[in-house]
Amino acid sequence: MDKVLLKIRKKILKKIYQYPFIKYQADCFYQKAIEKNIHNLPILAPEDIDLVNLVKKEGVVITTLDKLGIISTPNLLESAQILMPKISQNKLAHPTQIVVYASPQQIMEYPQIFLWGLEQRLLNIIENFIGLPVAYQGVYFRRDIANQLEVGSRLWHIDQEDRKILKVIIYLNNISQDHGPFQYIPKSLTPKIAQSLKYTSGYIQDKIMQNVISSEIYKSCAGITGTVILADTSSIFHRGKPPIISDRFTLFYDYTSRRHKQAFHGTSILSRKDLLLLSKNLSGTQKNCIFW
Repeated sequence: MDKVLLKIRKKILKKIYQYPFIKYQADCFYQKAIEKNIHNLPILAPEDIDLVNLVKKEGVVITTLDKLGIISTPNLLESAQILMPKISQNKLAHPTQIVVYASPQQIMEYPQIFLWGLEQRLLNIIENFIGLPVAYQGVYFRRDIANQLEVGSRLWHIDQEDRKILKVIIYLNNISQDHGPFQYIPKSLTPKIAQSLKYTSGYIQDKIMQNVISSEIYKSCAGITGTVILADTSSIFHRGKPPIISDRFTLFYDYTSRRHKQAFHGTSILSRKDLLLLSKNLSGTQKNCIFW
């Protein structure tokens, strides 16, 4: 379907779901689905249960690739290190561009980057957090440009695609306060701030946010290469702080439920043909996370 038509369809459906009766019915179906699936949730190791509980409580948890211990991580890092300089050569479309993404062709050249997001242990953690079967929305290899512009995802926002969204963010270079760390406002404070700002969707400038809350309350996720952030971006105000010193390189893995609110189209940058090629050696469970 044409992108313009998809955009129009999205707006129409979004308005429909704002009607109180429709919203109430959707909430009831969602709660019933959660209750039905509770006995089907994968069994987790104690350390993975701790991760899930921390994300539920705080909205964010910081760990490392080493601590996660996912078996294909060496292949992921090797592919990412090869691809990083190639992304650095990707040209900017315009001077005000804040991020350059690896192209679908580049992702297909290094399939381990995409496939890491389908490791069964990782999917088990995510399903226990979301409470429903997982939809894998894909991976984004980002180079965030050190131009200090505050636009787009560098503004404060809450993701709206689902009731629970989990983003797994991997730092591919050392990230200090001046390298554009992922920033968030604690989950305990986000609802009050949203109410104060009468926030429903969209972006909030930092100067407006600072009229409501001190910047000293902001949580910055600094870390070395291999730092991993698990964030429920549907429950917290968050942003990417603008890089100052140098570009930031990250991998963003996106997950929702298969019942998510914007289910009328997915977000993967890869075509169905590419996804079929990548999935040929995957398990049925993993394929269901792609073709949901």
